[in-house]
Amino acid sequence: MNQGRTVFAQLMDELPQYEFDKCVHRYHGNKRVRTLPAYEHFLVLAFAQLTYRESLRDIETCLRALGPKLYHSGIGQPTARSTLADANEHRNWRGFSDFAHVLIEQAAELYADEPFGAELRQAAYALDSTTIDLCLSLFPWAKFRRRKAAIKLHTLLALRGNFPTVVILTTGKVHDVNILDQLSFEPGAFYIMDRGYLDFARLYRLHLSGAFFVTRAKKNFRCQRRYSRPVDKASGLRFDQTVVLTGFHSHQDYPEALRRIGFRDPQTGKMLVFLTNNFTEPALTIAQLYRCRWQVELFFKWIKQHLRIKVFYGTSGNAVRIQVWVAIAVYVLVAIVKKRLRLSASLYTILQILSLSLFEKTPILQVLSHQPPPPEMPDNQDQPYLPGFLTGQ
Repeated sequence: MNQGRTVFAQLMDELPQYEFDKCVHRYHGNKRVRTLPAYEHFLVLAFAQLTYRESLRDIETCLRALGPKLYHSGIGQPTARSTLADANEHRNWRGFSDFAHVLIEQAAELYADEPFGAELRQAAYALDSTTIDLCLSLFPWAKFRRRKAAIKLHTLLALRGNFPTVVILTTGKVHDVNILDQLSFEPGAFYIMDRGYLDFARLYRLHLSGAFFVTRAKKNFRCQRRYSRPVDKASGLRFDQTVVLTGFHSHQDYPEALRRIGFRDPQTGKMLVFLTNNFTEPALTIAQLYRCRWQVELFFKWIKQHLRIKVFYGTSGNAVRIQVWVAIAVYVLVAIVKKRLRLSASLYTILQILSLSLFEKTPILQVLSHQPPPPEMPDNQDQPYLPGFLTGQ
């Protein structure tokens, strides 16, 4: 007879349920609820994410097929699709958002010393957004263009560990640069962003907070050079200058000096010009930092391929936001488990293993680290099994 707890139950044990209850209570998430409390709602959607379910009917059918395994995994009973649809429609999505940020804070502590592709002691973040296309007839609240609907996932990605620290969900019409108004900047940290965030008034606010930015200059960038530093052109660097803005409005928005660095990518031959307010780090480190910004693009590609955020279980804004936040929470939870269990496998590999073994009653470390099960004791063996006795150690 199988003993122990399912892999799904062991995985959910890593969730701080007390913090979840606080987040839900903050928005009255369990008020007048009879059949599907908020935590069970989260578990059902986490199950759907981890097993790649495509619809409410798909979720309901699979939950019923699990039988008694379901109860031992923390889900009281199979959830009817109508019940799940009502919960997605009416339960406040902000409770799930707050809980995802609780997990993000835990992950930030675990990955604080994780190395990345630049020699830098300070924290570094990449800021970007991705667009998720929707059907305009089903999602009219997310109108983007005349015949198209979309939502945007604005993400601030910690380069140490490659996990999101801030996620803001908006309709497709919101321009990327507006997100800078909603961020609180960490003094001493680096924020890497592309030219879509080049707004000198907002960048000056970032500068006054004590943080550093790295971005690319536009072709019509107007400036006056004050000083040039020597560079090693064999490394790809072309110039390292101190400049001031000469445009009337841009100089008013950013009255202090900037650092302008030219770099020719040795792999593609493309000439890149960077702007930063940091004057102490080597120019090559600034160029390497911008290259690390590609990690946020890989993150978007990864979650679109491996999490359920392109096919939605509901059409309302509330349902879409709940699903996105649960997907992010599951992603961060797997990152936390990977760090706590000291697993060498990638997040992709861990998710693939979990999708096939969620309801096995096997220690989760054994499942995720590919350890073989302990040998079984023969039926005619009268002596108790001792490790090393049968192996001759």
